[in-house]
Amino acid sequence: MATVHPQTTTAAGADVRVRFCPSPTGLPHVGMVRTALYNWAYARHTGGKLVFRIEDTDAARDSEQSYQQLVEALTWLKIDWDEGVEKGGPHGPYRQSQRTGIYAQVLATLVEAGLVYESYSTAEEIDARNEAAGRAKQLGYDNHDRTLTDEQRAAFRAEGREPAWRLRVPDEDLTYVDLIRGEVTFPAGSFPDFVLVRAGGKALYPFTNPVDDALMGITHVIRGEDIMPSTARQLALYDALIKAGVTTFVPRFGHMPLVLGETGNKKLSKRDPKADLFLQREKGFIHEGLLNYLALLGWSIAPDRDVFTLEEFTAAFDIADVNPNPARFDQKKAESINGDHIRMLQPADFAERIVPYLRDAGVVGEDASPEQQALITAVAPLVQERVQLLGDVPGLVGFLFTNDIEYADDAMKGLPANASEVLVASVGALEDVPESEFTAAGLQDALSTALIEGLGLKPRVAYGPLRTAVSGRRVSPPLFESMELLGKAETIRRLGALVERLTR
Repeated sequence: MATVHPQTTTAAGADVRVRFCPSPTGLPHVGMVRTALYNWAYARHTGGKLVFRIEDTDAARDSEQSYQQLVEALTWLKIDWDEGVEKGGPHGPYRQSQRTGIYAQVLATLVEAGLVYESYSTAEEIDARNEAAGRAKQLGYDNHDRTLTDEQRAAFRAEGREPAWRLRVPDEDLTYVDLIRGEVTFPAGSFPDFVLVRAGGKALYPFTNPVDDALMGITHVIRGEDIMPSTARQLALYDALIKAGVTTFVPRFGHMPLVLGETGNKKLSKRDPKADLFLQREKGFIHEGLLNYLALLGWSIAPDRDVFTLEEFTAAFDIADVNPNPARFDQKKAESINGDHIRMLQPADFAERIVPYLRDAGVVGEDASPEQQALITAVAPLVQERVQLLGDVPGLVGFLFTNDIEYADDAMKGLPANASEVLVASVGALEDVPESEFTAAGLQDALSTALIEGLGLKPRVAYGPLRTAVSGRRVSPPLFESMELLGKAETIRRLGALVERLTR
């Protein structure tokens, strides 16, 4: 029966240490954010620590711009970390590009312990040996250099060859208990001795990642299912690191389910617009809503409940409760949950959050005037109950900030045949309303009397033309409240302007 490494960590509570260690390539995407979220939530749930480090050893792909975007993304989402880049801590530096000396020291320790060996085989030589032995080329390296003599190594060096360094993989089954998937065993011989450091001294991911985890005391490695195959090599390396005295324990591993696109069974592509974190923010997601939805991609707080606060999430979250089955990204559900969180905001908070969207849409200037700010405060409660995304707000309220109304095609096409009659009757009714009574309640009374009782119209027929005249749209904030905000003179002017347009 397979056995788990006896020195697997039993850390719990405040001793838990997790990490988020992305490569700074491209824009932050929702799959990456879910990884950060689950690690953050587990650290907050247990009272442990989250380490944020950067794996930036691929100079051709990594960029400082991507790094800054990562920091911006986590800051916007309010996913805070306890040590790492930007904060420091006792295990720095927290960028792999600044840790080359550390990797060289660990390699030297493994060399001295006889746990790694020099390998001089080229890819062509490996292929030739496999072909000669009737072995499939895709099986790769054949552990040939394990048994090189001192004389053979000296001969290779005399030829000017530089060695790579390979780990001497244990000839036994490797087993661990996945935090999400249960017991997993990699049979003996299922992978060959693998390169830790290339000829020339470049340390590779199968070496640097576990070494960083070991030296930083990471107790729980929570990451995506797509990285699960690398666990076998990491278990083998951890065994060597323990034997060499570099660390004293093997961490627990948990592999989160894939996030699929909205259709098919393919992983959500990084190039899919729905995966673009900043595009989702631009559309108007608030961090509470987006994180709530991402939390549901593999986990649930209760069978009949989808909406919860971040405090409720961290209190309830346990990595062991994550479902191993793939999760599907559903944009409509994400937006619906975001709308629920928008309605949970305090009115003043909501009003403040919509300002950047109003500014970007040109509804207000770089600095909103006192009059505009007062209007934002007044209109915010009218739309907070109606929007799912903050990006919807400028289109809904823009008409209040300008006297130049553009009529939407669908609004004009939806006008009833008697629209002019309705508007003329409305102007007459509004002219009789004193300025002091030009309130939502007063307007509703006056217009109801004139249109519903006086003309015998149904509310939809009565108020549709007024909505179009006032806002230029079929859908707007509540009609009477909008008229109150516009004031008597401007409201009557707008009604008259649409009459004039319709009777040209």
